[in-house]
Amino acid sequence: MSLDADNRLDSPAATAITADPDDNAAQFAAALERAHLVAAELRATAAERDHANKTPRAEVELLRSHDLLQVQEPVAYGGSGLNYAQAAAITRRIARGDTSIAHLIGYHYAQTRIAPLFGTPEQAAEQSRRNAEGKLFWGGVQNPRGGSDLVLTRDGDGFRLNGRRSFASGASLGDQLSVTATYDGELVFVSLPAGREGFRALEDWDNIGQRLTDSGGVVFDNVRVERSEILGDDPLTGRTPSPYQTLVTPHWQLAFVNFYIGTAEGAFEEALDWTRLHAAPWETSGVEQAADDAYILQAVGELQSEIRAAALLADRAGQSLQAALDIGPSLTAEQRAEAAIAIYEAKYLTTKVSLAVASRLFEIQGARATTSAYGFDRHWRNLRTHTVHDPVAYKAREVGDWTLNRRAPEFSLYR
Repeated sequence: MSLDADNRLDSPAATAITADPDDNAAQFAAALERAHLVAAELRATAAERDHANKTPRAEVELLRSHDLLQVQEPVAYGGSGLNYAQAAAITRRIARGDTSIAHLIGYHYAQTRIAPLFGTPEQAAEQSRRNAEGKLFWGGVQNPRGGSDLVLTRDGDGFRLNGRRSFASGASLGDQLSVTATYDGELVFVSLPAGREGFRALEDWDNIGQRLTDSGGVVFDNVRVERSEILGDDPLTGRTPSPYQTLVTPHWQLAFVNFYIGTAEGAFEEALDWTRLHAAPWETSGVEQAADDAYILQAVGELQSEIRAAALLADRAGQSLQAALDIGPSLTAEQRAEAAIAIYEAKYLTTKVSLAVASRLFEIQGARATTSAYGFDRHWRNLRTHTVHDPVAYKAREVGDWTLNRRAPEFSLYR
């Protein structure tokens, strides 16, 4: 079953095996309800805020005030004790109101899971406690493309970080920054508090979509980094990431899957409401209401079926990743591949379906819906902007290579 608007809890993605399953289910239902309220508030002003193109400080505070930032942390620390699949469902719920803000919270959820994968148990526990108690929002500097490499070098008993990146979502807003860098030519993950001297957000994001994601460039100029802020044990280099650790990339990809399909669900619902209230039937339709126009009904039926199918595949992807995470460090390379491929199948379909939905909505609503004040074009602009983040054709190819040849995707920050 899909994690639909009725808060149904019977999908595999919605059921976590915990010490108290009933408490987990109640926590999940409560978090989904809070996300639903936030999405409704965001939708009411989405077009206006998209036009204004302002840094989304108020939107992040809205997430914080509804206790959505710390949902993955233990209840004992002040969180909701949710697993990652459940957090991804919350990302989908937020996307029904605003794709940009779902982008931010989806990345946030993924970034707060890096320490359990790459950090020491002490680092992971300390980060979890701080996240819950402070309701921290995490910005990310992790896109490996664009700008120059971020390079760590030794400086006495600490390190210095230098370089720049062209895209860094939420970086100017984050209470904490999750950063990927190189040290002696190898990948390391760094966790930095906001306000560190030498860090500068360029605030130059001005794209056609995802306008409220604070995704501009950043510069690190001789930024001090302490050893405790670099995740993992010594030595920092010379280690091959385990299959379990390489689940870091499927975390991000599952976030993408959910804010794509969540956007399609929200845009479709918005279009149906508008059609019921404002749309007119075509002059040769032979009916008096747009809701009785045969071609509108056909389009609605086609899109509803496609959205439902993609949502079910997204749920399956969440289930697959969570099952891999639940195995833990003993995860095999084949199990990692199975989880990644499940997500990439969903990535392919949710990309295609969400773009089609965002484009075809006007076939249901009619020409008047293209009035710029309504802002219905934002759905397509948002999806088109993010879905070229990494070309979905490569995801289809990776699925094909696994299906035909059993060749697993090689780990990178995109695979």
